[in-house]
Amino acid sequence: MNLPAIKAIYLFEMARTARTLLQSIVSPVLSTALYFVVFGAAIGGRIPEIDGVAYGSFIVPGLVMLSLLTQSTSNASFGIFFPKFTGTIYELLSAPVSPWEIVIGYVGAAATKSIILGLIIMATAALLVPVRIAHPGWMLAFLVLTALTFSLFGFIIGIWAENFEQLQIIPLLVVTPLAFLGGSFYSVSMLPPFWQQVTLLNPVLYLISGFRWSFYEISDVGVGVSLLMVVAFLSICLALVGWIFRTGYQIKR
Repeated sequence: MNLPAIKAIYLFEMARTARTLLQSIVSPVLSTALYFVVFGAAIGGRIPEIDGVAYGSFIVPGLVMLSLLTQSTSNASFGIFFPKFTGTIYELLSAPVSPWEIVIGYVGAAATKSIILGLIIMATAALLVPVRIAHPGWMLAFLVLTALTFSLFGFIIGIWAENFEQLQIIPLLVVTPLAFLGGSFYSVSMLPPFWQQVTLLNPVLYLISGFRWSFYEISDVGVGVSLLMVVAFLSICLALVGWIFRTGYQIKR
């Protein structure tokens, strides 16, 4: 394995974050803080506890996961799209670097940035509402697995997209709505029976549910099912990335 090449790609992507600190870190943290103010303080005061957890605390895992999903996808998609857009990706493909080393560099950097952002948001939330993490190990496991999975998903979007408009379509019209409708701000048990069944078709529900369980030991679905869904989605993304490099889809043109 070409570790120096992976390190070079990884550090380049991390350096890009440092150059755009306001956009990459500060803006998502401020946006999430506003959610806490609006939902946790203004609306939360009128909503009783959910499964014994104050509403302001209940939405913390959902908001962290919401930011994690969107930032992982956007960081990875832009990271690989820009070299493809400018044509510098051909220099990378002609270098003595294997496809999986390229993936590790780009996806690893995107996941790292998302994990750092998630931890910062959790620290910010702890200043505003009581936060209790019942299972820190499982919390980190869900955090890392979700960041890696959606960074791979974003990498696929970056390869697929042919322009900046396409780059934003799936994150804006698919990922964000699924995150909002996946129990970020409510428990599925609060919905009518029909919509409870419909919500179970939302894959993001399982990510948020498992992540919330690691905080308060409450969940809408079994934690084992949540973990299996994350691993299944990760496996699908890995298979798609392998197919992309094997066929040269949207790369070798």
